[in-house]
Amino acid sequence: MTFKSHMETALAEARAAGDRGEVPVGAVLVDATGAVVAQAGNRTRERNDPTAHAEILVLRAACQLAESERLPGYSLYVTLEPCPMCAAAISFARIARLYYGAADPKSGGVAQGPRIFTHPQCHHVPEVYDGIAAEEAEALLRAFFAARR
Repeated sequence: MTFKSHMETALAEARAAGDRGEVPVGAVLVDATGAVVAQAGNRTRERNDPTAHAEILVLRAACQLAESERLPGYSLYVTLEPCPMCAAAISFARIARLYYGAADPKSGGVAQGPRIFTHPQCHHVPEVYDGIAAEEAEALLRAFFAARR
């Protein structure tokens, strides 16, 4: 099977989230065959739900479709380094591979801050690939926050 990145779809979700007034983060989850199972952008403000991060939304949708709380073999593409909450959920769901764009020095939970996957309590560690379309993801975030200052 040939590798196909789904980061462009995640970026489209991020742009749509930004257009809705949400922090522009998008996520796409694909199964072991490479088929897109779920895609979403942040909806925390829209839903008045602090857990409605793009990653959580796609994990919820995929788990419902799979009728399982675990998604082994799945790959997650997200435009921003997952926060600690999302990193823990990724581990709990047993996601095989995590691809993300921009690093998040302030709130990241993978390569920054608490580095969730390095803790002994972490039962599953996905393969992690960072920096995928990082410049475009960073530009979306910078423009979003600059417009609010």
